[in-house]
Amino acid sequence: MKHRSLVRALLTSVVLATGVVLAGCNGEDMSLASNAKANQPVPPKLVAEMTEKDMDLQSPMLVRVFKQEAELEVWKQNRSGQFALLKTYPICRWSGDLGPKVKEGDRQAPEGFYSITPAQMNPRSSYYLSFNTGFPNAFDKSLGRTGSQLMVHGDCSSRGCFAMTDEQIAEIYSLGRESFFGGQRSFQFAAFPFKMTPVNMAKHRNNPNMPFWKMIKQGYDHFEVTRQEPKVEFCENRYVFDPAAPAGSTKPLVFNASGKCPVYQIPSEIADAVSAKQAQDDAKIAELVAKGTPVAQRRPDIDGGMNRVFASKLPDGATGLSDPEPPGVQTAAYSRAPGTIPPHVNPPKATAAATTSYSASLFAASEEPVVAAPSTRVASASSDGGFFSNLAKKVGIGGSETTATATTAPAAPVPTPAAKPKAVASKAGPSPAPAATTPAASTSVAAKPAPAPLVATARPPLKPTLSAEPSAPASGGGAGTAALSGAAPVVSANSFTDRFSAMR
Repeated sequence: MKHRSLVRALLTSVVLATGVVLAGCNGEDMSLASNAKANQPVPPKLVAEMTEKDMDLQSPMLVRVFKQEAELEVWKQNRSGQFALLKTYPICRWSGDLGPKVKEGDRQAPEGFYSITPAQMNPRSSYYLSFNTGFPNAFDKSLGRTGSQLMVHGDCSSRGCFAMTDEQIAEIYSLGRESFFGGQRSFQFAAFPFKMTPVNMAKHRNNPNMPFWKMIKQGYDHFEVTRQEPKVEFCENRYVFDPAAPAGSTKPLVFNASGKCPVYQIPSEIADAVSAKQAQDDAKIAELVAKGTPVAQRRPDIDGGMNRVFASKLPDGATGLSDPEPPGVQTAAYSRAPGTIPPHVNPPKATAAATTSYSASLFAASEEPVVAAPSTRVASASSDGGFFSNLAKKVGIGGSETTATATTAPAAPVPTPAAKPKAVASKAGPSPAPAATTPAASTSVAAKPAPAPLVATARPPLKPTLSAEPSAPASGGGAGTAALSGAAPVVSANSFTDRFSAMR
């Protein structure tokens, strides 16, 4: 184990040394190399969890986001070669509605599959730290969708982004940084409206975005059955997952997002497993519909959502379009918020259409509360891309296109019967375009009382390690502190910054 760690450290040193030699006397790059926020080490507790799950610190990672659940998942590849769930982070704030982003200024957080390169990591973000999701991808562009600077960042403030607490983004950023130093050229970022389960698909069956959601569910299913990052291509204005050249073909596949699909095949072990899963899901959806599962009411007047862990800490806090607290359960009110909630946070606001009915019906139906649209700021990124961008370009790994612990174990992959590869003919399908939204009528009920406020009055320049242990709610009134234990900035002597010390 010690020998392996030494080898990995030497390999990392070679990569960094190459970057510094290429950078020469670029003072800006050297300044960013000592950026304390961007160089915070991965917390020892999380490193220990990786060890328990047979993962390496610098192994490849993958990120998934779910709007309705307001959760961000970080997956890491273990030593068997499969991805396993490392940690689930509650999202502090996201904006817009369930559905893809269509145009600049629509406040929508994106949905789909994106690739995050080192050039998209922003150590100088106005929102503590951030990475650019890469919207629009080739599929989005083929449909004429527009937007820019769609980030995952800190500060719990969103206008088309996925906002975490500063402590959370510091941890997620550090995990991405270490995966890049381990040799991963880019990590996949997949954003979904909700977990693509039969229950959720049945509840949202009449949503005009369903054709698009069924398309990206194919990629969701590919990952679920293989626990491998699905290869993503685009053609005929649609997504294609895990395509391979037909047997005997000598020409590489060429995909164009708006062009005709080439003839390709999906490896049989993947195609059969996905087909079996989709058949099971379709049967369950049909059963739920037959039993009268209510259709989720659309509420386009609501601007985004917030995880209930954060909503429970704020005066009159509401989850908006995200899942509220289950009826009769108050665990979130007694658990520590995973990070510092800034005093300027602007959560979804419940109105007289109140949330009690929604809270009680979500688990049997789906009624969503109305909130006022918040006034928030948008994340910014440096035009030159910062240190990671320059390093990526100079060593040739960049690209232009761009805590709460999980409570459930990932589902086991579906058994895959052996069979011959299946050829897929080029098929042109209708382009999934979002339809116009129609506000649904809401039921007026009494508002649910909010717990006492626990809002931080100040934010330290460096954030402490996240803690997963619950704590009793703070006593007293006024503006409390929803921060973690340990407020002093921590940068280990063995931090990423010090890896550059010998070459300054």
